[in-house]
Amino acid sequence: MHGAMACVLLFTRLLPFSHRLTRPSIVLLSLFLSYLCYCALFPVYTIMHKSGDLTPSCQRILVDGARRRLQKSLTSCALLLDARLSDARLSSANAASLRRSDQRPFSTLNSARNDTPSPIISARFGNKKLPNAIIVGVKKGGTRAVLEFIRVHPDVRAAGTETHFFDRNYDRGLEWYRRLMPRTLESQITMEKTPSYFVTKETPRRISAMSQNTKLIVVVRDPVTRAISDYTQTLSKTPDLPSFQELAFRNQCLGIIDTSWNAIRIGLYALHLENWLRYFPLAQIHFVSGEHLITDPAGELARVQDFLGLKRIVTDKHFYFNRTKGFPCLKKPERSASPRCLGKSKGRTHVQIDRDAIEQLRDFYRPHNIKFYEMVGHDFRWE
Repeated sequence: MHGAMACVLLFTRLLPFSHRLTRPSIVLLSLFLSYLCYCALFPVYTIMHKSGDLTPSCQRILVDGARRRLQKSLTSCALLLDARLSDARLSSANAASLRRSDQRPFSTLNSARNDTPSPIISARFGNKKLPNAIIVGVKKGGTRAVLEFIRVHPDVRAAGTETHFFDRNYDRGLEWYRRLMPRTLESQITMEKTPSYFVTKETPRRISAMSQNTKLIVVVRDPVTRAISDYTQTLSKTPDLPSFQELAFRNQCLGIIDTSWNAIRIGLYALHLENWLRYFPLAQIHFVSGEHLITDPAGELARVQDFLGLKRIVTDKHFYFNRTKGFPCLKKPERSASPRCLGKSKGRTHVQIDRDAIEQLRDFYRPHNIKFYEMVGHDFRWE
């Protein structure tokens, strides 16, 4: 209102002098007066914002009578802007927290829960799971061969090295054990093999605590031949080892066997099996003949696949007999330049042992073998 009165007063003051002005001057003066009156009637308040502001709706031109509404709008815009900035800071903090969590040690990201910790998930290859099946023994029986042969099956994935978790590394925990396993799909079986498990007293109880549904595979062999093979391997690493007879007998003349020697003790299969049957039913343990594994690998692998509930995919077409090694090998797979045979330590020529010593060992093992046949319901004919 005051602006309008000022404009009227200005016009009345200048009107008497208008006849002295030229036409261009009148036009310019009119424009100038119009601008002054507009500014007086409509004062402009422009709220400037930086580029990229989150509240462009707050930019407006306000007339003089809208000051109160301007203050209210500014308050609302300020609150909205503060909320948006708070959300942005929170999102940034969350992202930083996630980045820190990704950098935490694996053990803290996948902490164990009792005996059944959650699986380690990988979007690329599946999950790392605790094994569904374990080859638990026996040393120098053919465990490596069984593992390599069964790994040909597309539904089987296995740890490449012996983990020794249940006999040497149990205090490391199940998460440590799980991390050693290969990634598997839901339909695949996870396996590992450690031959010393079969003769370790604590192992059956520990595996049962992990899972009572674990399937167990034991590769057995004539205990006399197995003991000689065991000695041959040890001798290759320790050339100054005492003779086989010195280690196997307390008194060879009397035929007294030293059962404290590990090479002899392992062959007492019935004794060790009794410990396993305290924790697992016999139907959950499959026995592979080490002898038949050499003469009929496809037949033995067919029974292993049946035991594991797998389709019989590994067949005789996968094997050939290597006469040099005296052992079956896997035929050359596609995209490979050579067949897959076991290492140099497999099929090694045994140390020659005195015939009388061998007969004494056979007499010693005979009652133990018969008991073992009865326990498993199968005669392995180790004579």
